[in-house]
Amino acid sequence: MRNGQISGRSRAATAGRRAGVALATVGLVAPVSLFVLGGEAQAATSCTKTAGPYQRQLESYLKLKVDGKQSAADCRAIQKFQVKYKINPHIGYAGPVTWAKVQQLKAAANPNAAGKCPTNKGRIACVDLKRQLMWVQNGKKVIYSPVKIRSGRKGYVTRTGLKRIYWRHKDHWSTLYNVAMPYSQFFDGGEAFHGVSIPISTPPGSHGCVNMTNSDAKRLWGVLKQNDYVYIWGKRPGT
Repeated sequence: MRNGQISGRSRAATAGRRAGVALATVGLVAPVSLFVLGGEAQAATSCTKTAGPYQRQLESYLKLKVDGKQSAADCRAIQKFQVKYKINPHIGYAGPVTWAKVQQLKAAANPNAAGKCPTNKGRIACVDLKRQLMWVQNGKKVIYSPVKIRSGRKGYVTRTGLKRIYWRHKDHWSTLYNVAMPYSQFFDGGEAFHGVSIPISTPPGSHGCVNMTNSDAKRLWGVLKQNDYVYIWGKRPGT
């Protein structure tokens, strides 16, 4: 073969490689598109047509037409909110995880607006089972901002009332359920604040403990002390 020339065999091999690349490229096309939101590329999954259990509440919060029916505009607005706050899957479904984030945002400024948690006990951990939120206040001053929690499931509801932190164990292991309970702070028998590795929204709920993300439980460990008060009220939806 002379210099600068390609044999028929080499041309065929080159063509084959090009065809392979083309086929591979076609095969890699995912059923999603990409869009830019907040300067970051996000995977845009298709919108759900199903109305979630918190459809009306999210329509109201996002200033949409409140009719409890899922529309394309509703889905896009809910999806945008989900992407912003890293809620997955972000398909525009008005479910409990998305509504819990709204509750957390609404409570951030004044979580005790309804006056349910005592303000005359000094430092106190406040647990609102209905909103699935907890925070810590000292008098009227919030010293630990509201975070999402997971309380007891049906049949194992978290007990309500005024309590006190009576024992703390940073690296606790439950021999009953054979699971780690990091940053445990016990307030009522076997019920405690503690971290979990699973998502907080994982159903159906705890066995009575107040579950938190590990990072939130670690921060709470540095805020509460033994003998601090805990006040729990309300009822978790579905229990």
